[in-house]
Amino acid sequence: MTHPPSPSLADAFRAFFKIGVYSFGGPAAQIALMHRVLVEEERWLSEKQFLSALSFCMMLPGPEAMQLATYAGWRLHGTIGGLIAGVLFVLPGALVIFALAALYALFGSVPLVDTLFLGVQAAAVAIVLGALMRLSQKALQGRAHWVIAGLAFVGIFCLNVPFPLIILIAGLYGAYTARPAEEGAEPFGEQTKLGHTLMTLVIGVAIWVLPVLAVDVLLDAPILKDIGIFFSKLAVVTFGGAYAVLAYMAQDVVTNLGWLSANEMMDGLGLAETTPGPLILVTQFVGFLAGYHQQGLWLGFLAGLVTLWVTFVPCFLWIFLGAPYIERISGMARLSAALSAITAAVVGVILNLSLWFALHVIFAQVIQSTQFGLTFWIPEITSLRFEALILIALAAYLLMRRNLEIGWVLLVCALGAVILQAV
Repeated sequence: MTHPPSPSLADAFRAFFKIGVYSFGGPAAQIALMHRVLVEEERWLSEKQFLSALSFCMMLPGPEAMQLATYAGWRLHGTIGGLIAGVLFVLPGALVIFALAALYALFGSVPLVDTLFLGVQAAAVAIVLGALMRLSQKALQGRAHWVIAGLAFVGIFCLNVPFPLIILIAGLYGAYTARPAEEGAEPFGEQTKLGHTLMTLVIGVAIWVLPVLAVDVLLDAPILKDIGIFFSKLAVVTFGGAYAVLAYMAQDVVTNLGWLSANEMMDGLGLAETTPGPLILVTQFVGFLAGYHQQGLWLGFLAGLVTLWVTFVPCFLWIFLGAPYIERISGMARLSAALSAITAAVVGVILNLSLWFALHVIFAQVIQSTQFGLTFWIPEITSLRFEALILIALAAYLLMRRNLEIGWVLLVCALGAVILQAV
């Protein structure tokens, strides 16, 4: 087997910095961006490595795009590469969320920022659709995979089937239907000792938990411990990506804990959707406002840092525990077939995210309705935003016909939104 060339650490840093800065548009667009940079342009990862890692990350709790970036960095430069890739994927968005959360806490919503981000959202829709097309062409091999993708979409979009159950069923189907000829495939990748895995687990849990305990002991701010515990539980029990996290979190932080109002929760989601990095950064906004409401900006920033820590340290831990086994698993016949089926289901899940995102960009009001046991997202036709349609068409043209860099497309669409708003 011919392995793709490994870049220098400096080249990898530049590539992951670019991914972190340009990673707008949610998981679908972010995964597409990583595929474009790491597989198509730089050829640092093979298609098989990328898709196997994507399938693995989709089975983990937490943000799959961030975990995929961490794996890619680990694959290229070990633990230091994984840390660099993961941090660079999160850091730009986290800095923006801190700035916007502070502005929001002090002044409320900022109309100009909202307008600029409408352009970014519209560009992201075009990025997502292109991502979906490219990924489906590569991941859906044969009628069975198309059926799996379609059923996964219907299951999660219309029936609210739990995401882990969709992945489990797809994996079991793939393993059960593995062709006998595949049994001769040899696993590849280095052997990993169990002791090393256990040591990684112990160190990772210590890094995760000890800073939260230290903050609780050193500072007279009980909410910091509450935030640490709440978002640590969130990091473990929520599968299915950012939207599954949001569904679980919104009810608790608004109704049970009273940290935010419902309007603040929705505003935080809007801000997180329009910044680079994982959508799960909305947790940082929630933590910031929870601290701010108690003791002002200083506690807001500290609460935001605690939230970031307990949200993303587990993500690194899951990858560093599982990454050494991904390629070995992909070389085993039944497990490889299971991962292929899971990847097909992932296409359906990304279609769900893409459609959900597009509806909320194109229409100002989208209502969730349940009829005959089926869930539908119904847009309010009168809330159609013509400027969003214009910007989506512009972004699609610049990306697909002119092959313009994503950063320039985002900038053009953001400025275009300001111009259309002024007309």
